[in-house]
Formats: sequence, structure tokens, C-alpha cells
Amino acid sequence: MMEFQPIQALRPSWLETLSPQQEEKAEAAALPFADVFQAAVDKVKQTDAEKNEMEYLLATGQLDNPAKLTIASTQAALSVELLVQLRNKAVESYNSVMQMNL
Repeated sequence: MMEFQPIQALRPSWLETLSPQQEEKAEAAALPFADVFQAAVDKVKQTDAEKNEMEYLLATGQLDNPAKLTIASTQAALSVELLVQLRNKAVESYNSVMQMNL
């Protein structure tokens, strides 16, 4: 499975005018998207592992209910779709910010 490399955060110039305590609070407030994105990546890894386990159990004849494989496959596909949509929105937002005139 492909490993995702974290995106390095840009340091806004306005942070330089803040005290160290204010800077920590501002940086902490700027991270919720990173947490949401990391949670989505973790969910993709988890659902893919569950799907692979169900496929293995089916192939070895240990899976008594084939519907579990269908459910696991659907969950894995949906988690990937959610991650892709999050990425698309992030890129769209980035492009919108880059097109702004100052």
C-alpha cells in the first residue's frame, strides 16, 4: 500500500508578530484540517486491512458469510472516496487562495 508523506506547513508571516504563547495557540488552531485528513488516511488503511482480511478468509474457506466481504469492500471504497474528496477540496481551496489579488 502506498505511504502518504505529510505536507509541510507554511509558516504565515503574521505569526512573527505574536508572543510565543500566542504563536502556540495560533498554530494549534490551524491544525484541525490536518487532524481530519490524517483520520481519513488512517480510516483508509484500516478499512483496506479489513477488506484484505475478509478476502483472505473467503479464499481459504473460513468466511461463513460472504456479505461481510461485500460490506468491507464497500466501506474501503467509501473511505477512499472520502479521502479523494477531501484532497480535491483542499486543492480547490489552495487554488482559490493562490488566485486572490492582494
